[in-house]
Amino acid sequence: MRTAIEISLYPLDSDYIPPIKDFIDRLNRYPELQVTTNAMSTQIAGEHARLFEILGKETAVSFGEQGRKVFVMKVLGGTVPDA
Repeated sequence: MRTAIEISLYPLDSDYIPPIKDFIDRLNRYPELQVTTNAMSTQIAGEHARLFEILGKETAVSFGEQGRKVFVMKVLGGTVPDA
């Protein structure tokens, strides 16, 4: 089953752009994901289990870096067509 997630990262720091860019760059390293970024969020689509496996890993990396961060996600389950 394919799933789509809209995710936003909010670093609680005045220098917030580098952690956001780093997170998006890491997501783009996974060829099995469809990643679309705009000014407010990033949309990620892929096979459900793999998508959450990747997000678990990459959000943990972000949380392990200096500074506090908040992720906000919306999840659309079911069949999401490839774009």
